[in-house]
Amino acid sequence: MNVKTYLKNDMFVAGIVMRDPTEPEDCNTALHTGGDADSIIENRRKLAALLDCRLQDFVCASQSHSANFHKVALGDRGRGSVSTDDAIPDTDALYTYEPDLLLCCFTADCVPVIFCHEESGLMGTVHSGWGGTVKEITPRLLEHLKKAEHCNISDTRVMIGPAISQAKFEVEKDVYDQYRALGYGNEFISYNELTHKYHIDNQMVVKRQWELQGIPGENISVHRTCTYASPDGFSFRQDRNAGRHLSFIMKRKGI
Repeated sequence: MNVKTYLKNDMFVAGIVMRDPTEPEDCNTALHTGGDADSIIENRRKLAALLDCRLQDFVCASQSHSANFHKVALGDRGRGSVSTDDAIPDTDALYTYEPDLLLCCFTADCVPVIFCHEESGLMGTVHSGWGGTVKEITPRLLEHLKKAEHCNISDTRVMIGPAISQAKFEVEKDVYDQYRALGYGNEFISYNELTHKYHIDNQMVVKRQWELQGIPGENISVHRTCTYASPDGFSFRQDRNAGRHLSFIMKRKGI
């Protein structure tokens, strides 16, 4: 199983499952993609074994390119783990302080974000496609964490996963206008005179959103693999039947 580990210490384990042609369904881990459900669940079981947890510890959302987030409680354990029917609905960011829960985020070109704060034990995931980015899911979540959770997020560690690159993320003017309206992403937008299309670096816009909320740039790592161009990537823009990467984080047992 092609798993990229971003963080593994006494408190947290975090990473992403990449495409792997040697595994069933190319190691697709998302049940909503129309692949063989038994193979997808088996891929999840393999990941659970690697992480020394159980499939029923997974917590998954029905992602909808929204700006909605959900505080995961122990009672959410197992939601979406073997069926989409009980996944947390209409939600694109999850966070929790609870141990022994594997928070999951599924992407194929969209930007996945994993974050954690060792002092408080806070951890979470964010699914930020272009829709989530222009709806400012990250700033909305972080403002909530500051106000409702009284969290000093400046020491947060942020891991931005692989996504479609600026070269491959070609958009029309309507999408460009929404990015430009943000007021802080213009340096990550280019225009192709030949095609009359705009190209946007969604990863860097998301990174800027974290920085504007007070996260130092040195606390943010960016996995620059292009999901469109790399054989390790799942790309919806390239293949509408593509699988999904699973970005994950879990607080280790006993912490």
